Order: sequence, then C-alpha cells, then structure tokens
Amino acid sequence: MAQAQPIWIKDPLSILADGAERGVVIQDGKIVELVGRGREAATADITVFDASAHVVLPGLINTHHHFYQTLTRAVPAALDRELFPWLQALYPVWARLTPDALSLGVTVAMSELLLSGCTTTTDHHYVFPAGLEHAIDIEVEVARRLGLRVLLTRGSMNLSQRDGGLPPDSVVQDEDTILADSERVVARHHQRGADAMVQIALAPCSPFSVTTSLMRRTAELAGKLDVRLHTHLAETEDENRFCQETYRCRPLDYLEQCGWLNSRTWLAHGIHFAPEEMVRLGKAGMTVSHCACSNQVLASGCCPVCEMEEAGVGIGLGVDGSASNDESNLMQEVRAAFLVQRARYGVNRVSHIDALRWATKGSAACVGRPELGEIAVGKAADLALFKLDELRFSGHGDPLAALVLCGAHRADRVMVGGRWTVIDGAIPGLDVADLMRRHNAAARAIQAG
Repeated sequence: MAQAQPIWIKDPLSILADGAERGVVIQDGKIVELVGRGREAATADITVFDASAHVVLPGLINTHHHFYQTLTRAVPAALDRELFPWLQALYPVWARLTPDALSLGVTVAMSELLLSGCTTTTDHHYVFPAGLEHAIDIEVEVARRLGLRVLLTRGSMNLSQRDGGLPPDSVVQDEDTILADSERVVARHHQRGADAMVQIALAPCSPFSVTTSLMRRTAELAGKLDVRLHTHLAETEDENRFCQETYRCRPLDYLEQCGWLNSRTWLAHGIHFAPEEMVRLGKAGMTVSHCACSNQVLASGCCPVCEMEEAGVGIGLGVDGSASNDESNLMQEVRAAFLVQRARYGVNRVSHIDALRWATKGSAACVGRPELGEIAVGKAADLALFKLDELRFSGHGDPLAALVLCGAHRADRVMVGGRWTVIDGAIPGLDVADLMRRHNAAARAIQAG
C-alpha cells in the first residue's frame, strides 16, 4: 500500500521535470506537489527523503519484452543469425519451458528491469507448450510479489510449419483455445483506472505465426473487452516478403485488413515502414516500441524514430527479449537508443532528453497510461532515483546527460505507486544469489533438452 504520511523527495541533484528544482511531494501513491526553486513544501506533516545525491526520473516504462527468454541468453545455436533462423534455432528450446522455469525466468527479467529504474513493463508471452497453459497467471503472481506495474499481453501462435508458418507444432495452440484463454485472463486479472497495477492486452505474435482469422477475431475481442492490442510488425525484410508472398500485400496493409489500424494498437519494432505508411500510422493514433539493442544484435535495421514522430506516431522503448538483447536493462536501452538514433540523425535532431522522453512519456502512450511517465501533479508516484557515485560518472557536468552518456545501469531507489521497491540498489527480500542459482539450473535444463 502507498504511504499514509506524505514524503518530500527533497533537493535532488537533478530532476526531469520543470518547476521541481527542490523536489516533489508524494502522498497516497500520487505526486501532490512540485517544489520549485527557493520554495518550501506546502504539504503539512511531511517526511523528508534527502535526494541531494540523486538524479530523479519518472519511472522508466518498458514497452516490449519476452520474459521467458532470460532462460536462453547467448545460446550458441542462435548466435550470429538473423530473425527467422534465430527463431528456428530457439523454438525447440522454448518448447521445453515448464511452469517453474517460466516463474524463474520472469522473476529474473522483472528484477533486472526494476533495478534498472523500470516501474512499468509489458511482456509478450506467446509460447504455450503443453503444461504451460497458465503462463500469464504465473507472470501476474511474480509481478505482485515484486511490486512492479505490468501490462501483460496474452500472446498467441496458431500458424505452425505444417500450415506454412514459422513455429513448430509443439509451441502453437488452436484458435478457440487462444481466444477462450484471452477472455479468461482479462476477466481474472485486468484492472482499470489510474491505480491499476496489472493490466492485460491481446497479442498475436506476428504475421508469420498466426492466421488471418485469429488476427481478426483477436481485434474484435479486444474491442469487446476494451483492452489494448500488440504485435510485432515491420521488423525485417523477411517479414515483408512473407506478407507479399502469403497475403499479396505489405504488413501494414495486412494489419488494416485485420481491423488493427486504430489507437488501441502499439507495435514492436516498426523498422521497415514506407513514409506514406508512417502517415497512416500517425493518423490512426498508433504507437511503436523502438527496440534498439535487439535490432542491432539481429541486424534487423533501425527504427526511423524522427520520421515516425514527425508523422504523429508515438515512440516508446522496449528492451525486447533477453535472447536477442541478452539483457533486461531499460536504462541501458535508453543509452543504446540515443546512440543509434544520434548516429542516424545527427546532433541537431536527437538529444539525451529525447531518449529519456521515449522511455517515459513516449512509453506511457504505448501502454495507454497517460498518468504514468511524467513528474507532474496528479501523476502516479512512479520514480527512479540514480546516484552518480560510480567511477563511470567521475568528472560529469550535467547530471541528466551523465545518466545517458556515461552509461547509468542501476538505480539506487525505485518507487512504484508511492512504495519503495528498490532500496540502496537492491530489491527488499529478494535473495539474488539463490535466484541466480535456480535460474541458471533451469536454463541449463531446457537448453540441454
């Protein structure tokens, strides 16, 4: 629960907010006051947290991930491969997922995210081998235990190799099973309103792993249940070719035919859109999760974020799966996005503030949570506090710029809904050594077969 007594996070070294030079006041899970330069907090009966050694950010928001993939980082068979052969190398390994292994994989991913300053995360779980039918329920349990705000997507695949798709039969489900469970997890777990800690979205995996019927019926179900939609799109040229050969159109045209071109939808990657397609996305009110590290590892290309934003498309950041990124560190993703986009567009179009904006306010738009991603009165008290006391920061000037340019990777304090979930760089009550021991054992087991 949020604290009863208000907390003044006082005199930060720096803060990503206007008019809050002396900090912010938190009460009942919300930001209730910004304290400007030369002022004192007006709120009565206040507890002070000395933030003079901290840079304060809105909690970072991760808009695309695959938690289970922490169990398959740097797998030799998948190294140095582009997306399609990379997937084909890993599908048989993922088919061996068990409930216990998934719980460990999810715990590692969520813990790594929290420690990097992430307060809200999505996950795209689409692998449901026999025995793993309650995967989303497992994720909800872990999120509640750690205190992380989540938008979990009930992913799906039903187009296997025998039907012309990419995944093997062992990891797909039939359409009716998928839709029934989608409705079940929304009814059981989806919370509404600005205080929601657990939300559910629906997320067929990709054009090359689901049928047209499932795409259309999922969009209809999302409308009926009033939840968001998510999928991979325009990630690789292979996907473009698949859609042209299978559906006789480009991926965005296919998405529109399936009823997905609306503000309910956010997309992962968005690398290979034509200029006129970006305009269509913007007019539809859609958003895109930029996954800089994964795109570089798999050599998929680079999301054209500036053209996207100019066309009215909102941009958020996602760490993507730990088997393509090989980490779940959102602060490191901010730096990667800054560097790749600075190299693409130059110093006059991309700054460190842009990268931080993508990970906060931009990501909040992706998940449909306008109350998140910004330090302002009335917004959720989701904050990430970083110290600049490591060797990498020695000699820094601008503290906000130093977070991005010098490579911050671990938050000292994290607050979700007014509650501290990371204290002194650690998650209270989490035995990291024991978690790693059990997680490594589970990873070895599924990789060995």
